[in-house]
Amino acid sequence: MTRGGAILEAVIAAEAEGWRLDRALASALPTLSRERIKALISSGQVRRGDGANPRDPALKAHAGESFAVEVPAPAPAHNAAQDLSLIVVYEDEHLIVIDKPAGMVVHPAAGNPDGTLVNALLHHCGGSLSGIGGVARPGIVHRIDKDTSGLLVAAKTDRAHEGLAKQFAAHSIDRRYKAIVAGLPKSGEGTVDANLARSDANRKKVAVVAEGRGKRAVTHWRLERPLRDSALVECRLETGRTHQVRVHMASIGHPLLGDPVYGRSRPATRETLKRLGFERQALHAARLGFRHPIDSRSLSFDSRMPDDMQELLSALTV
Repeated sequence: MTRGGAILEAVIAAEAEGWRLDRALASALPTLSRERIKALISSGQVRRGDGANPRDPALKAHAGESFAVEVPAPAPAHNAAQDLSLIVVYEDEHLIVIDKPAGMVVHPAAGNPDGTLVNALLHHCGGSLSGIGGVARPGIVHRIDKDTSGLLVAAKTDRAHEGLAKQFAAHSIDRRYKAIVAGLPKSGEGTVDANLARSDANRKKVAVVAEGRGKRAVTHWRLERPLRDSALVECRLETGRTHQVRVHMASIGHPLLGDPVYGRSRPATRETLKRLGFERQALHAARLGFRHPIDSRSLSFDSRMPDDMQELLSALTV
């Protein structure tokens, strides 16, 4: 094992029989992305229980096979530590909970090389972040969109990262969003259970797809307040897929106001958005609850809607 690194043990699940090896291991090890596992396989850092050292990520996996995945110690981060403003809701030696402002990207990527939450965390935490996510995403366990505000937890240690990732995989994290949507739902609550995948027509978008494709996604929503040609709803995530709330609410005819990708609204509502200069999806990660991955304490945090959403809410109040 690479000095300072970790070895993660995995057993191929019955439902993963016949899958590509990278896909099967990504399912068994939710702390690692499929791309990360693919790179580890190709570089010889995955060993099967019988001692074999597969190098082809496309090999077929078989149920019951055991693997040891060697995750090297993180190399010095390419990302620069930047002294950016952070709203820290909670912090201890294992993890940190941040209230992210709208407009901040979570981790560096094409088009956003710096000024991200990762850059801010590298400065704030002084290098103490989990390396499981790799150099590009130290400490990052989950994400919220650039233009979504609200609560997010990051891991300082690999042990905390693994514990949190298991809770996300088990759907035991309490994640609740406040959303202002177009139109008034006919009922007071509902559930959207619809698989999501990248759109075939536009790879930058996510779309609802037929059962058997994509990944299962479940959103429970509840009407909180009727507004003018719109409504305030609370969305509780059972799963956490990319753009989940945005796509699911649009799929039932109630897209988020201000959403540049999936949104649509009546002319009067569009005029209100324009007058207020509201140019993002009206979505805020308002509650985050989980068990502390080290001592099992139950933790729950709430965040007030930011000023721009409060202003929009007031302008639409009947």
